[in-house]
Amino acid sequence: MGMYPVNPMQLISQIKQGQNPQQLLMNILSNSNQPMYQNLLTLVKENKTGEIEKIARNIAKERGIDFDQAFNSFKQQLGTFK
Repeated sequence: MGMYPVNPMQLISQIKQGQNPQQLLMNILSNSNQPMYQNLLTLVKENKTGEIEKIARNIAKERGIDFDQAFNSFKQQLGTFK
């Protein structure tokens, strides 16, 4: 399935159906053999949100994506954050 172990739209759908988003993402990271995901899992467990955001911003920048705009769009799709 390419770089991502799950379709982001399926993830959003599962969250909207009431599944715990944190647990879903932890399961995805835990079941992956990719070093980047294992690093993210460690950062999550250590509650290093600043480091996680830095990684996300770097990935977005590499792909020519405005992180703030993309994150706001993601939150609106979830409908739980304003």
